[in-house]
Amino acid sequence: MKELLTKYENKEPEIVFHWNDPETEAEGWTVINSLRGGAAGGGTRMREGLDMNEVLSLAKTMEVKFTVSGPAIGGAKSGINFDPHDPRKKGVLERWYKAVSPLLKAYYGTGGDLNVDEIHEVIPITEESGVWHPQEGVFNGHFSPTEADKINRIGQLRQGVIKVLENINYSPDISRKYTVADMITGYGVAEAVRHYYDIYGGNVEGKRAVVQGFGNVGAAAAYYLAQMGAKVVGIIDRAGGIIKKEGFTFEEIKQLFLQKDGNTLKTANMIPFNEINEKIWSLECEIFAPCAASRLITKQQIATMIESGLEVISCGANVPFADKEIFFGPIMEFTDERVSLIPDFISNCGMARVFAYFMERKVQMTDEAIFNDTSMTIKNAIRNTFDNNSTKTNISKTAFEIALNQLI
Repeated sequence: MKELLTKYENKEPEIVFHWNDPETEAEGWTVINSLRGGAAGGGTRMREGLDMNEVLSLAKTMEVKFTVSGPAIGGAKSGINFDPHDPRKKGVLERWYKAVSPLLKAYYGTGGDLNVDEIHEVIPITEESGVWHPQEGVFNGHFSPTEADKINRIGQLRQGVIKVLENINYSPDISRKYTVADMITGYGVAEAVRHYYDIYGGNVEGKRAVVQGFGNVGAAAAYYLAQMGAKVVGIIDRAGGIIKKEGFTFEEIKQLFLQKDGNTLKTANMIPFNEINEKIWSLECEIFAPCAASRLITKQQIATMIESGLEVISCGANVPFADKEIFFGPIMEFTDERVSLIPDFISNCGMARVFAYFMERKVQMTDEAIFNDTSMTIKNAIRNTFDNNSTKTNISKTAFEIALNQLI
């Protein structure tokens, strides 16, 4: 696996598009690792301090993810080095998407990512640049559809991603109009835990869980874990967190979800960050869902959790460990050898899978059909890993081997 990984990591990307904004200090890159299957896909992120190497590592991560979620295309990513809170953000995005629109028409599909919203920014701004849909390049490059077929499937994709959830099994509050895009990634993170116990033995009900991050992914993961009977005992977010050793009830987690402030945990009894960061890692728990930013988890934190009875990690964040390597650094390897580590490209593939699902010919548009499709995709990937290695350790190593053998 290490040889395959080294070969994959060191392979130069096929296309690097570099942009300097003429009106601000913003700088952007689209990195297309390969045009496997005639196209490539990956979202657009914005943050101050971002560089081309970050975009490259995320493009390679996307390519691995597509081996699970489909379609069988190359990985790509766009990144803009700019403060997302700057009032000039909208103008930067408008100029960026105008510059990158030829790629989006021909062979590259994008979406939302860190600090860039799929529904309110990516879709309307790319439309203004003459792109039918942010995934149009994947249709043209990979599927080569007829014009009529393309119109039908893009319509399906447009409707599906922004579909408001109507089923109370999937929405915390149907009157609030949560969409598929709001909930699907966190749902997949929770489903990965459920399928892990079903396949490797055990039951998620009654297991104690710690969730890191309370944005879209972390909050939804906590909600669905609590819904399936897990006891969330701790949540750590940027500003602080909460602990309840006996576990929060499903109703309490639902309320925390409904009262979050944007992507931030909001509660009256918040423990300050420095204090909770000292306590949370030694909480007794079996499940850990890291759903905050990439590269935060230290070896010491994970070692402490293992000592406290940790069984399984389901990654909501891409590369949650504080390794400098693109994929499989020493902290990740240390973790994979000691507990069951479901890799990010399986557990957080929900949104990529939703795109793939809606790109297929006519599909069912019900909440149940959409969410079941993501659940089954994750289940099949975990089952495939189990069939190649039935032990509860080295799950990520096995999953990477399966993926890289498709790519190299």
